[in-house]
Amino acid sequence: MKKIITLLLIFTISIFATVTNEKVSKKHINSNIPIVDIRTPGEWKQTGLLSGAIPIMFFDAQGKYNLDEFIEKLNKAVDTKKPFALICRSSSRTTMLSDFLSKNYKYQIINLKGGMNYAKSINLPIVSYK
Repeated sequence: MKKIITLLLIFTISIFATVTNEKVSKKHINSNIPIVDIRTPGEWKQTGLLSGAIPIMFFDAQGKYNLDEFIEKLNKAVDTKKPFALICRSSSRTTMLSDFLSKNYKYQIINLKGGMNYAKSINLPIVSYK
């Protein structure tokens, strides 16, 4: 009985979502894990996007957001049943959003620490946003 309870506990823990915090690196670009850039279109135009990133704004320039619209766009662009990564300018927005999405939607998220500032500082490939 004790083994069954332990196995059920392990299984239950594994089905709940998680947030993994990792410094953004070339391995993220080379992986098959989608990277969602949640910054604003102005930020995308100013600095470009990490190569392969999917731009889906969460907070607008005034700090407002439309959760339903974001979730709809996210679900169209990414298989949210699998892990995906979030990136912003410095990782402050993605830290908040990752925790929220993990707890409320049970997503498995990689929060890319350091964000685009760090990506640029280590010369990761960045493409223009049109």
